[in-house]
Amino acid sequence: MKAFVFPGQGAQFVGMGKELYESSELAKSLFEKANEILGYRITDIMFSGTDEELRQTRVTQPAVYLHSVISALCLREDFNPDMTAGHSLGEFSALVAAGALSFEDGLKLVYKRAMAMQKACESTPSTMAAIIGLPDEKIEEICNSISEDICVPANYNCPGQVVISGSMEGIEKGCSLLKEAGAKRALPLKVGGAFHSPLMKPAEVELAEAINTTLFHTPKCPVYQNVDALPHTDAEEIKKNLIAQLTASVRWTQIVENMIADGATDFIECGPGNVLQGLIKKINNTVNTQGIS
Repeated sequence: MKAFVFPGQGAQFVGMGKELYESSELAKSLFEKANEILGYRITDIMFSGTDEELRQTRVTQPAVYLHSVISALCLREDFNPDMTAGHSLGEFSALVAAGALSFEDGLKLVYKRAMAMQKACESTPSTMAAIIGLPDEKIEEICNSISEDICVPANYNCPGQVVISGSMEGIEKGCSLLKEAGAKRALPLKVGGAFHSPLMKPAEVELAEAINTTLFHTPKCPVYQNVDALPHTDAEEIKKNLIAQLTASVRWTQIVENMIADGATDFIECGPGNVLQGLIKKINNTVNTQGIS
C-alpha cells in the first residue's frame, strides 16, 4: 500500500519548484494561478530569491505547500495514494492532494495560517528546541514539571527526537532540565516562535474562522491527521483537527506507525527535501521510501 507524505516548514530551499515549472505545463499554470491568488510573484522568490526572503513565514508556508501539492498533481494517474499525511503545514498539502480541499482554497488557508502565526509570534517572544536522545515519556514528564512557564512537546518526529515549544524562559529551563536528565543534545531552533504550543491560540482563533467558512469534501483516501495520528475521511472531523493542530503536538512518529500498522509498505514524499524519508526510516527501516519533487 502506498502512503504519500508531505513536508512542513523548514524543507524550503532557493530554486525549489523551478524544474517542475519549466518541465510541466500543468505545473506552470498552477504556479501562475498561485501568483494571482497571493497578489505577488512567489515563484520569483522560490526560484531565484534569497534564503532570507524565503524564510519569511508569509513566503515559506505557501512555497512549501505549492511545491508539495503541484508535484503530487503533476503525477496525474500515477498519484494513487491508499493514504496520505503531512507534517504540520504538510497536512494542508495532504488534504488537497487527497481531494478534501481545492488547490485554491488550500493555498488561501495556508497563507491565512502563515500570517496568523506570524502575528502570534510577534506578540509574544517564544521559541523551540530539538531534544535528542531521551524517551518521549521523560520529555513529557519534564515539560509537565515546568508550571510557571510554557514548555510543551511540539513535534514527535521519530524515536529519540522530539521538538519542544514555548516561552523563551520555558524553553531555556526545559533544555537545562532535559540535559540534566540525560539528553544527548538540546538544540535551540532558528524559528520565529512557539509553533504547536498554547502560544499559538490567537492564530488558532483566526484560522478557525477561515476553515469554518471553507468547503471541505470527503477525501478519496484516509488522511492521517497530526493531532491524533488517526485516519480521517469525515469533512467535519478533518476541519476540527486542522484547527486544533496549531496548538497541539505533531504526532509524526505515531502517524507513521499507524500507517504501517494499516498496511503501508511504500512511503512517497512529495515536495522539497527528504526530511520525512529520513524520519520514516528511523521509525521503521523495513519500509520503502522515495521522493517526488
